Amino acid sequence: MSDELLEELLAARRARKPCILATVAATNGSVPRAAGSKMLVYGDGATSGTIGGGKFESLVVADCLTSLREKETLLKTYPLHEASAESFGAICGGEMTVLIEPQNLNAALFLIGGGHVSHAIAKLATECAMHVTVIDDRGELLAGLPSATTRISDIPPAAFIAAHHWQSSDSLLLVSRNHELDRDALAAAMQVGPIKYVGMIGSRRKVRRVFDELRQAGITEAQLSAVYAPIGLDIGADAPAEIAVSVLAEILQVHRHRPGGHLKVLFDEPRTS
Repeated sequence: MSDELLEELLAARRARKPCILATVAATNGSVPRAAGSKMLVYGDGATSGTIGGGKFESLVVADCLTSLREKETLLKTYPLHEASAESFGAICGGEMTVLIEPQNLNAALFLIGGGHVSHAIAKLATECAMHVTVIDDRGELLAGLPSATTRISDIPPAAFIAAHHWQSSDSLLLVSRNHELDRDALAAAMQVGPIKYVGMIGSRRKVRRVFDELRQAGITEAQLSAVYAPIGLDIGADAPAEIAVSVLAEILQVHRHRPGGHLKVLFDEPRTS
């Protein structure tokens, strides 16, 4: 891989831009590019680099986009000769086997608020290989966050939420210093594209108050029912670190479509081995 394409791939991963790496894994006979040739395909179909061009490359691009949607690596051979029933009219005379690798982008967690709970969640989320962003207008509170954290202090949370390009796998946590900030941020979140997990910290009294105010602003019951509030699994969490465990467990549960519950093996279960 050229240095330029490698840097482009790394930049796309850092920016969490959906992409696929297509590599010519093997060749046979007369082909347009040698084994090892690579191409980067983006989620919108744009490409960088080439593995041969023409109809062959367009078929690979289509397979790349399918692989990205299905999140599955694919190894496929493309005949470039008329003898194969699967040929698409190419007359090069050979075959090319392409390894198609959708890039697994780290899950992204956005935290509104930079207080003690936010710091604890950011630390644990970073250790879970999440891409973490913290938004708070008090820039001095962002200094102690993990080095990999993206820090934003120059835009109000609601404005950030409204302007950000959200992906369906993103998580948004509202853990700011007062209910008005969380309310406005939640109102903005209800107006943007689908976010996998939206949660808000606070007592049940706070949640009811914020929800009542949002209902008066026109937010529907269906929208509110999708919000995890109060956040976290019920483990009796109290300290910031405990809250972080509770919240991250809930986020992972939602993302992975797991039922939760204990993993212990009951002694009265029949033995299978």
